[in-house]
Amino acid sequence: MSNKNIVKKVCKELGLTYKELAEKIGYSEGALKMAVQRNNVSPQMEKAIKLYLENLELKKELEELHELKKLIKKWASS
Repeated sequence: MSNKNIVKKVCKELGLTYKELAEKIGYSEGALKMAVQRNNVSPQMEKAIKLYLENLELKKELEELHELKKLIKKWASS
């Protein structure tokens, strides 16, 4: 993912506004908009976005593991 369009791409994929993404990664909406307008996302902003995406993925995996744990417990008690 090229850093110049990572903000637009992530917002589109996750259905977020710039303001929502900015809040989730600890930036202001203005900073995000400026990065997009100038086509210049800082390495720090790119890292924050990638860490946010990784966090979402890990939460999804954890949720799946919890569901698997429930199924195993249910199966074991049958």
